[in-house]
Amino acid sequence: MKLTFPDGETLADLGTYVARARSLEADGAVRLQAVGGVLAAWVCVVPGQGLTGSGTVLGLRTMALAGAHDLDVTVALAALGDRFARRSANGEAGTTLQVPPAEISPRWAGVLPPRGGWQPISTVRTADLLAAAEEGITEVAQGAPEGSGAAAVGMLRARVWSHEVLDAAGAPTGAPAGAGLAARVLGFARAGDERSATVHRQGAWTRVSLPSGYVLSRGATGTA
Repeated sequence: MKLTFPDGETLADLGTYVARARSLEADGAVRLQAVGGVLAAWVCVVPGQGLTGSGTVLGLRTMALAGAHDLDVTVALAALGDRFARRSANGEAGTTLQVPPAEISPRWAGVLPPRGGWQPISTVRTADLLAAAEEGITEVAQGAPEGSGAAAVGMLRARVWSHEVLDAAGAPTGAPAGAGLAARVLGFARAGDERSATVHRQGAWTRVSLPSGYVLSRGATGTA
């Protein structure tokens, strides 16, 4: 299995994205969906709870490929990161990436959001997303004392990152705080960026569309 990119810069962009995702979860995974000349790379930022995956927050980065592709695999971030590290160490300058052969099956990879039917509901400033991320990181750190069990930490994170982002006037934006975390960690938004992102909804899913990528989060079924 391999992916061929139009240039080295696009390939390096995928490597940066993988490294950022690994900084959040070293044992995480990435789902690579390549159709025609487009690659969609999905990563999990906040794992969901229960059978429906309520609270799941996913990052999505799309990029161009060279030539027609047909691939849909989920591999370990560490395995893909090792491929990039090996390329760097060997000074490889090609634009083809060999995808690790070992596939894995994280629960989130089987519950991706729908492709169509999205309805715009609002906009949110990237500055407000980043502020929500900083507040959430502090709340999680203060609320999870040393020795907390994995289940307790998971419940705390789910609660914190489901909080709705408020704008500068205190009005709700429809975007969860987890979207801010994803934007911050994955490099979709940076301090000083005064642009706004659009917020769409489809059923239980919310999508925040930023210039550099997308954040998709799943609320409880039936939530508005």
